[in-house]
Amino acid sequence: MKHAYSLAHLTAMALPPVDLIEVAAKTGYEYVGLRLSRVTDAEPLYPLISSKTAMAATKAKLAATGVKVWDVELARMDPSHDAQSYYPMLDATAELGARHVICQLPDPDRERAHERFATLCDYAKPLDITVSLEFPWWTETGNLETATSALNTVKRSNAGILVDMLHFFRSNSSHAALKALPREWFHFAHVCDGPKTIAPGMDSILHEARSDRLFPGDGAFGVKDILACLPDAITYTLEIPGDALAAEIGFEEYARRALQTAQKNLD
Repeated sequence: MKHAYSLAHLTAMALPPVDLIEVAAKTGYEYVGLRLSRVTDAEPLYPLISSKTAMAATKAKLAATGVKVWDVELARMDPSHDAQSYYPMLDATAELGARHVICQLPDPDRERAHERFATLCDYAKPLDITVSLEFPWWTETGNLETATSALNTVKRSNAGILVDMLHFFRSNSSHAALKALPREWFHFAHVCDGPKTIAPGMDSILHEARSDRLFPGDGAFGVKDILACLPDAITYTLEIPGDALAAEIGFEEYARRALQTAQKNLD
């Protein structure tokens, strides 16, 4: 079947939202994902939450191009960040017309992590926003099992799981377990590919995740097999940062090739 595709901001983090939307429109994406919080000090922070001017410009570009915002990220609730600190991000999500927020729970205190997840879901509920839990494989919520435990604990109707091909494969999560989970938990997937193995060490892990992924079908993740365990109609969000190739051919051509490869191999 033909799927809807979204261009994740991490694929072209150097582009401000208005430029990312323009690239998405030119290259055939229906949606974009926008990152409105900073994960590292080295990455840009685009001020849609704090700047009415930036928000207005972004909404104008959406209206002019017809591209929509699928999701906003990232509510990364480590020990120093509670759910309340991300309420402004959820308000911005609603203003942008998006219905999905991504969260992560890199917190060894599981009771606190689950309480914060529940609190974020409760704030998002009247905004008609789902909160999808992503499980980066090097964190305390680092596989499908721990993510499933979180959803079973909070029992919120707008809670979901975001399956990223990279994290699913590297964490050795179970295809059978994924296929058995409630279908309503899944709204989109982060689609990418990569080699079977990488060099050991956190530097290598983070470099792959943030700068060196492959187009779907060009690696060893078995992307089609993972996606076959998910509902057919979900949106495929292409989160495929590839700094070297993007620097060589430019973000617009990179986004175009990513989409064309995904459509060829997955639709």
